[in-house]
Amino acid sequence: MKNKKIPLRQCIGCREMKPKRDLLRILRTPEGELLLDDTGKKNGRGAYLCRDIQCFAKARKSKALERSFQMGIGQEIYERLEKEWERFEKE
Repeated sequence: MKNKKIPLRQCIGCREMKPKRDLLRILRTPEGELLLDDTGKKNGRGAYLCRDIQCFAKARKSKALERSFQMGIGQEIYERLEKEWERFEKE
């Protein structure tokens, strides 16, 4: 019996390595739009965060998203992402 390798990704909020399935992916599309990718398969550059809103707050405070995507992120984009995040937390 062969063990299947579990892909690991690092949360940009708490900086811990966790299985990819346990994290939410924030995606920058080729057009420059930021959104949450619940499938983990959409096209674009991704950054991973724990499903805990506290990790999102840490990433926001430390500007980890801005470094990951090499772009400035406005307050309104953070607020929109936070609303989407709350929707995913309820599921």
